[in-house]
Amino acid sequence: MKSKYQILIIGGGTAGIMTAAQFRELDKSLEIAIIEPEKIHYYQPAWTLVGAGTYDYDKTGKPMGEVIPPGVTWIKDKATAFEPEENAVNTASNGKITYDYLVVAPGLTYDFSLVPGLGEAIDKGVVCSNYTNPKHTWDVIKNFKGGTALFTQPTTPIKCGGAPQKIMYLAEHHFRKSGVKKKTDIVFATAGTVIFGVKEIAKTLMNVVDRKDINVRFGYQLKKVDGKNRIAWYKFADHEKEHNHKDVKTEKDGELIGIHFDMLHTAPPSVAPEFIQNSPLVNQDKWLDVNHHSMQHNTFKNIFGLGDVAALPTAKTGAAIRKQVPVVVENILHLINKEKAENKSYQGYSSCPLVTDYGKMVLAEFDYDNNFTPDPKLKQMFINDSSREHWRLWMLKKYGLPYLYWNKMLKGKDV
Repeated sequence: MKSKYQILIIGGGTAGIMTAAQFRELDKSLEIAIIEPEKIHYYQPAWTLVGAGTYDYDKTGKPMGEVIPPGVTWIKDKATAFEPEENAVNTASNGKITYDYLVVAPGLTYDFSLVPGLGEAIDKGVVCSNYTNPKHTWDVIKNFKGGTALFTQPTTPIKCGGAPQKIMYLAEHHFRKSGVKKKTDIVFATAGTVIFGVKEIAKTLMNVVDRKDINVRFGYQLKKVDGKNRIAWYKFADHEKEHNHKDVKTEKDGELIGIHFDMLHTAPPSVAPEFIQNSPLVNQDKWLDVNHHSMQHNTFKNIFGLGDVAALPTAKTGAAIRKQVPVVVENILHLINKEKAENKSYQGYSSCPLVTDYGKMVLAEFDYDNNFTPDPKLKQMFINDSSREHWRLWMLKKYGLPYLYWNKMLKGKDV
């Protein structure tokens, strides 16, 4: 294996593979390597459907070797540290690897210490998470016999901020169809002030909440989880309020309020990987410090970052990566040609497919300013307003997007 590459990519997730594939589409002479220790590449957006029992988990993963583009070297190793002044990355097993240009896209990781007790409880008994084990989520939902079904999330950034809601809406549908809804209280506790940041989408989701009789509690900051006694403990934010009030079992402990649950679904608290946090590449919040529009590092100009690890004020989704990758690729090609990295066209686009029932979905597409920015091509699917529930959007989520992901996006094709 070589110790120097023209373009070195850290991460074999959506961002890393798409970036390598688009480079190969444009210039097959480039020497590119990807550092990635994992053997399986997962299409994680489908895990929402796995957790609802309507998608096969085994179809969400493929061997990493099958998705890394031909002609790109796969370094089966972990990046451990950066030496940006030396254009070098240290690895666990292969020593130092140098580069002309570096793309940093390792995704994020979970830090359960931020919510004490959650790490011990998650994926066991009635505590579940689509983010970590969607098959267990489905076991919990299908075996639920009634009581308080609590859906929540931490105060940290997470992958796809709408995901904790999606599984709640699908769970409610299953509870209704299986007959346990009449003896169930569904609670959504979130630290946020609104159910979704885009007003057009929020309006639809509040109608869904009313239809499903879900108790939404805003301003609830998850602080710890007592898995043994089935209590989730919260601190109130200044904007604490409720919608569709329900008297569920609670208790006080100083400034904390505990909600008793009979099942709990949450997203794990998420942070940048440790080797990123301890590097000279991060901002004060320990996320990769890149320009919000060019994706170029703010200090080291031959380094670019994208995907979940990037310090961007938008949702961490694969749809965001779809718009970020061409900007990174074009800017690096500019630098190779001795030009400025002048493509600053990324405006914060992200997308969140919000399933609201088995067979219904809304599609939230938005920019840095939370403007609703639906793709005009949706009209080709006879969808005139993607902020409203539609069965065709469900078909897009379950069948269309996985096909496009494996067969177009990961192969460097424009989608």
